[in-house]
Amino acid sequence: MDGLTAVPQRAPGRWQIADVEEIRVETPRTKTFRLRLPMWMPHLPGQHYDVRLTAPDGYRAERSYSIASSPLDEGVVELTIDRLDGGEVSSYFHEVLIEGDQVELRGPFASYFVWRGEEPVLLIGGGSGVVPLMCMLRHRRRTQPDLPMRLIYSARTRREVLYADELGDDAIVALTRELEGVPVEGLSRVQIGRIFPGLVAAEAFDSGLAFVCGSDRFVEPMASMLLAAGYSPDRIRTERFGPTG
Repeated sequence: MDGLTAVPQRAPGRWQIADVEEIRVETPRTKTFRLRLPMWMPHLPGQHYDVRLTAPDGYRAERSYSIASSPLDEGVVELTIDRLDGGEVSSYFHEVLIEGDQVELRGPFASYFVWRGEEPVLLIGGGSGVVPLMCMLRHRRRTQPDLPMRLIYSARTRREVLYADELGDDAIVALTRELEGVPVEGLSRVQIGRIFPGLVAAEAFDSGLAFVCGSDRFVEPMASMLLAAGYSPDRIRTERFGPTG
């Protein structure tokens, strides 16, 4: 893909060209891309950027990716991207893009699924749905380390756990396809099996917000568990993702 065109820079509405500063492998199917923007502006934890690729024949593909990095990382954003089978944009990022390349993006966007410093906060993520929640967790650790924030994170296997070396005691990781008794290095709180109502109830707070991010089939039961744990609908923020056409 090429066709990057310089445009007047004015975030967040205008497209701008970012430099790929660093690429980190997170899991066998996931990488984090650190992008330096010419027109950077601080984001709210939970927001996303739109990414656009343009082919020589003018065909364009556009996707949205949540921001993983804290707003305190001035001048850059990090996007953690899961490689989807047949995914035009994710495949390009994983198979073609290298450090030193450039990509088009614009943002940050979203006003509903954002953390503005409310407390306490319960985060529930499934698979790559943990990305915007990790942004919230990272920012809290740097700005309000004593603020109560807990993460319940569901992944299939230990090899698919994102940010495993950062989760620490703030997170419970539920591994749905691991066997009992198998040691999981680097994770301090691990449960074998799916997230269940008792786990959500045990981690719930009497006040504050809950953020849930994942696929449709993940978000729906998690929202129901939160309601059963005493959260009113106005205290629950959800974000869903799914395959694109």
